[in-house]
Amino acid sequence: MKKTMNTVIRLLLIPVLLFSVLAGIPAKANAETDLGLHVDAAILIDADSGKILYEQNADTSLGIASMTKMMTEYLLLDAIDAGTVKWDQEYHVTDYTYKMSQDRALSNVPLRRDGSYTIRELYEAMAIYSANAATVAIAETIAGTETEFLKLMNKKAEELGLTDYKFVNSSGLNNANLFGMHPAGTGPNDENVMPAKSVAKLAYHLLKDHPDVLKTSKIAKKTFREGTEDAIKMENWNFMLPGLVYKYEGVDGLKTGTTDFAGHCFTGTAVRNGTRLISVVMKAVDANGEGSYKARFDETAKLFNYGFSQFSKQEIIPANYKFKDQETVKVTKGKEKNVAIAVKEPVSFMIKSSEKDLYKPKLVLDKKSLEAEVKKDTVVGKVVIERSEGTDHGFIDGKGLKADVVTTEAVERASGISLFFQGIGSFFGNLWSSITDFVGGLF
Repeated sequence: MKKTMNTVIRLLLIPVLLFSVLAGIPAKANAETDLGLHVDAAILIDADSGKILYEQNADTSLGIASMTKMMTEYLLLDAIDAGTVKWDQEYHVTDYTYKMSQDRALSNVPLRRDGSYTIRELYEAMAIYSANAATVAIAETIAGTETEFLKLMNKKAEELGLTDYKFVNSSGLNNANLFGMHPAGTGPNDENVMPAKSVAKLAYHLLKDHPDVLKTSKIAKKTFREGTEDAIKMENWNFMLPGLVYKYEGVDGLKTGTTDFAGHCFTGTAVRNGTRLISVVMKAVDANGEGSYKARFDETAKLFNYGFSQFSKQEIIPANYKFKDQETVKVTKGKEKNVAIAVKEPVSFMIKSSEKDLYKPKLVLDKKSLEAEVKKDTVVGKVVIERSEGTDHGFIDGKGLKADVVTTEAVERASGISLFFQGIGSFFGNLWSSITDFVGGLF
């Protein structure tokens, strides 16, 4: 009896033991990959589509330091395109920019009190060497004063859909470093802040609207005012550029930033095999919790390694894709009663190779019927890509990726006599339907 009882107990324990073993086996994770980043915030996006590939605390506003200068670059390049500022235009040094430029504890190229400098010279000093006085000089050129320039910064930020930002100057310095000349309406110790997601969005649109910015941001070393007694060697603070200490294949931009408040930050971009990525790291530290130039580049390299190794651009929907449950749209007053529809262009974006099957197309019709005459390629709706399970971070502009659904053929308008008989048929059809409904309601 005792032996039988022991056997029963062992049998009852089997499911418990199996559950314990299985519980210890890691589930197939849909959770976010942990890259082990030592940062307060980070984000990685595809520069082509804006697809977010990775994010960590990316919605929290933090100090951005000299990454601010991407906005100043944006507004300058807008002004150049509009013709309101020219590259060879001369800037005459003000008391503000002179005093700031003499502080070599800050990143600067010294400006002469009675000197004049071309906008191109100042732009290169800003983009390559993160020169602060040169940045203020550009702001003054565009808007008259840095105070007025802040209004343009805020306007552009709103246009781009940036969120939770605060601009208090054009350079990214703490206002305490501006010799009491900080813009009106800002505090003496204020500093620019923005979430990593907004920083990435700024970089994304900067590269979309002004791709030539990379021609300057990729310059590793250059001499300011070469051949004169004012010559200053400028080494790019982006040490991931070719030829510099933390070089990384494909890096050609974009902007570093460092203050006590912001820590060590970097917005980087790199291209390999036709794929360009944009990364942002904020307040990067090493394994010991110490901030350093190396730390921000080490953490950026982790993001780039992850993006280039784990993601590839894949076609989710081919051109002329048809929806099985909605291959046509109804046509009224036409020679045909229906017209075929399909996705016009292929839809591709960067995803993990193993996750392609998780993305499915969803048809969103704007028009459930069309009145003839119907032309080929008439837009009837959109296809939206949805992920069936797991984590999807969406797109940096928040709009998602959509493609037009169009008619694949034309439908001519029916002749007058045909329309007459269609009208009669429709009348009697509707009449019969009404009678049927009425009779049905009696029983």
